[in-house]
Amino acid sequence: MAVPVIDFSKINGEEREKTLSEIARACEEWGFFQLVNHGIPLEILDKVKNLSSDCYKTEREEAFKTSTPVKLLNELLQKNSGEKLENIDWEDNFTLLDHNENEWSCNTSNFKETMVEYRGEVRKLASKMMEVMDENLGLPKGYIKKAFNEGMEDGEETAFFGTKVSHYPPCPHPELVNGLRAHTDAGGVVLLFQDDEYDGLQVLKDGVWIDVQPLPNAIVINTGDQIEVLSNGRYKSAWHRVLAREKGNRRSIASFYNPSYKAAIGPPEMKTEAEEEGSEKKYPKYVFGDYMDVYANQKFMPKEPRFLAVKTL
Repeated sequence: MAVPVIDFSKINGEEREKTLSEIARACEEWGFFQLVNHGIPLEILDKVKNLSSDCYKTEREEAFKTSTPVKLLNELLQKNSGEKLENIDWEDNFTLLDHNENEWSCNTSNFKETMVEYRGEVRKLASKMMEVMDENLGLPKGYIKKAFNEGMEDGEETAFFGTKVSHYPPCPHPELVNGLRAHTDAGGVVLLFQDDEYDGLQVLKDGVWIDVQPLPNAIVINTGDQIEVLSNGRYKSAWHRVLAREKGNRRSIASFYNPSYKAAIGPPEMKTEAEEEGSEKKYPKYVFGDYMDVYANQKFMPKEPRFLAVKTL
């Protein structure tokens, strides 16, 4: 069993209906899939890959050696208790946001210019993916994007768009610590450019952890909790995790297209083509910022109670 791989270049050709169906099935059955021929120029991906690795090696690698995960693992080994580190991740990361390039935590030459260009391409791909989801769900074109951009005026997006640049360095005892603990993503659409050599990312499918196989220049798509709500449960946000590894320094660049914190999120008011008469709304309506307040304390806990705990509209 392997995570679906979909050729996105066929979305505008004779195989459009087949491609739409493949994406719909991947969203319904997996919540995870890989896009090839997605339209992001390969030369940009190559620069992102090389510059991110350079940034870690020259600016962050030495600091990780004295980081909290390393200290806690060393303390655990000294205790020789047979326990595992449960509440921390073997990960180095920093986040890139809009309009604050001067605060980005990397001074590697050309990194900022390259990431601005890359994030622009990823944002366009996110918009295309949301339109595909609209069509597959029987929603008006632009429905999901509009829901995420509460209060948008003059085309200025209010949705949150962030990029997390992560590295998972070699771990001397990967059996004792998580690379990244199992969780679902809180937001909307996640677009991941992952390492094409080292594995470690896994998705939970039918109770079994499945590797998200490294595939050069692919973009991994996964749906977050808000897509689950906007689809009234037809699409599920998938549990996923990263394993620590003894060898290799796995690179992971995840971009998140999430609702504005002021956005009201809930199942569609109109009935979608896939719903039958009398279908009930399975999720409450709430403000995304309120959901994030709950998620901050329950990220690594069961998903369903979050929807019960959030303040409803």
